[in-house]
Amino acid sequence: MKSLFLATAAVAAFAAAPAFAQSAPVGSVGVSYSNTEIDLGSIDADSDSYAIDGVVAVDAFAGWTATFAGQIAHNDDSNDTGLAGTAHLTRMAGSDLRFGGFVGAADAGDDTAWTFGGEVQKYLANATLTGAVAYTTADDADVDAWTVAGDAAFYVMPNLRLNAGLSYSDVDAGFGSADLWTYGVGAEYEIANTPFSLAAGFNRGDIEDVKIDTWTVGLRYSFGGGLQARDRAGASLPGAGIAGLLGAL
Repeated sequence: MKSLFLATAAVAAFAAAPAFAQSAPVGSVGVSYSNTEIDLGSIDADSDSYAIDGVVAVDAFAGWTATFAGQIAHNDDSNDTGLAGTAHLTRMAGSDLRFGGFVGAADAGDDTAWTFGGEVQKYLANATLTGAVAYTTADDADVDAWTVAGDAAFYVMPNLRLNAGLSYSDVDAGFGSADLWTYGVGAEYEIANTPFSLAAGFNRGDIEDVKIDTWTVGLRYSFGGGLQARDRAGASLPGAGIAGLLGAL
């Protein structure tokens, strides 16, 4: 039932997006492959997954921007398919600062993880700086977490984006509380004179004695503008939280 709800919500969000738009929408659609390794000390686990994701940012009302993002991912080893979606509502303060909030839902094993948060983006000539604060809860898994996250993206060239991110989460679960640190780096290269780009990234989650390392490669199609245009239109907002970790565990 929860997967049906998430799928219906994602389809409804993308179907509604053109109705909001006062100018051309900006966003992207991508396919990716990920390899995740979970190190439990004496035990290691390895899994492969494939995903399709999309994001679109459109004018909403009175200077506000609505951003909708969704993902469908399939894990080969567990033969499970998970869904996730996030909706953002933001606006510009001046010409180079965006602020607002978001709500997201994601499959987390047999549960649904809900995330609520606030976010801000600062646009520089050749960089985008992002910060977010989020609260994630999954009732059946008895998990609640507060997350503070930041990311810095740099444009070495107009068609080459490099980024690094860091987040800290205070996780309260049935077994007690724990500190979660996540670190990530990524790169996206837009192929000249095309709307296609190649992306790669690495992310590590470190919680107590558990380490989760994920490598990702993918192909992305952009519409409404290139790499930096997606940033400035609100089509690369983070939706921070620990829902991804709950799904991995």
